[in-house]
Amino acid sequence: MVSFPILRPRRLRLFKSFRDSVAETTLKVEDFIVPVFVKEGISQPEPISSMPGCFRWPLNKLVEHVTSLLELKLDKILLFGIPKDKDEVGSQAYAKDGIVQRAIRLLRREIGLDVTIFTDVCLCQYTTHGHCGIITKVKRGDAEFWVVDNDKSIELMGKIAVSHAEAGADFVAPSSMMDGVVGAIRKALDDEGYGDVGIMSYSAKYASSFYGPFREAAYSAPKFGDRRGYQMDPRNAMEALKEVKLDVEEGADILMVKPALAYLDIIRLVKDVFPEYPLAAYNVSGEYSMVKAAGEKGWVNEKLITFEILNAIKRAGADLIISYHSIEVAKWIREGFNPF
Repeated sequence: MVSFPILRPRRLRLFKSFRDSVAETTLKVEDFIVPVFVKEGISQPEPISSMPGCFRWPLNKLVEHVTSLLELKLDKILLFGIPKDKDEVGSQAYAKDGIVQRAIRLLRREIGLDVTIFTDVCLCQYTTHGHCGIITKVKRGDAEFWVVDNDKSIELMGKIAVSHAEAGADFVAPSSMMDGVVGAIRKALDDEGYGDVGIMSYSAKYASSFYGPFREAAYSAPKFGDRRGYQMDPRNAMEALKEVKLDVEEGADILMVKPALAYLDIIRLVKDVFPEYPLAAYNVSGEYSMVKAAGEKGWVNEKLITFEILNAIKRAGADLIISYHSIEVAKWIREGFNPF
């Protein structure tokens, strides 16, 4: 009778030098997209109280900030605009002299093509009501209620995207979860001669409680109701594939799952079914702020848990990670920190 030696996987884990050699997941600075809030009407960076270490940036400090990112090899940003004036239809979102449009032109003029610029395409920061599209009152029998007018909204998303492309954006990122928004934007861009501008679609964006700090940062909380009528139900997984498939058919170049940490199963599901498409995951504000709060309390080791979370997102299948941790993690990586 042949006796086989006992397999001991821990032999491959005994020393750090070899653990690094056989690690299945590698987190790199190149994986990150840095969210950048640019606010109209301020002259100094504003700290975001619910997101320690994050700021709203004025135009006159934006080039300095993005230059500092490039020094850390962080060469991809996602711009969010915060306008001085809002109205019912979010007209500053597609204004030629809107805050995001001016920010893009400034960065192109001063930094050129060294930075890849993604832009948020939505209305929530720009409307007085805080919803992601145009709202309208409808009747169901004798009852009246407010809904987002999907078809009117996606027309405006096309206008926003074109205005960003005109200014010099590389990718537009529609975050509204309106039905047909990717197709409407692709057509608008192509019709205006911007066929080379890509779309990073918020393909599976859930109606999540993890967005709270962002809404404070961007002043984008809805004034009434919620977004469960147009964002995805957190209880659903297979529905994500339906949403992603529609975005693929409509012309999305990059797919996304948002949030990341509570939706690692969705990241893996989407990557398994659509492996040929780059997949981004949004490590959102609530995920970031929980780590910061627990770290400040001394309840967790902030560095260790941050690396563990980001590696989990990458391991689940994300190619790109949009994260508020990007800057500090890039610094830690540059310093040679490796918690594993």
